[in-house]
Amino acid sequence: MAALDWLASREVVVGLAIAGALPPVLASVLRRRGGISATRARQLDLAGYGLMGLSMVLFIVAGFRSH
Repeated sequence: MAALDWLASREVVVGLAIAGALPPVLASVLRRRGGISATRARQLDLAGYGLMGLSMVLFIVAGFRSH
């Protein structure tokens, strides 16, 4: 249970949300400048949204585990 407590901590949840926001922004900037293909930009988008989704799930878990 210590691992779940750590994963649901505020620092981890916020860190994942921020880390999840960076890949889509990076994909957009690089795609606009022609630095990456549309396929690679889509992969970065999906990775970022996956991290944001994990952050949301952990936020909900933290709410259920609060005392």
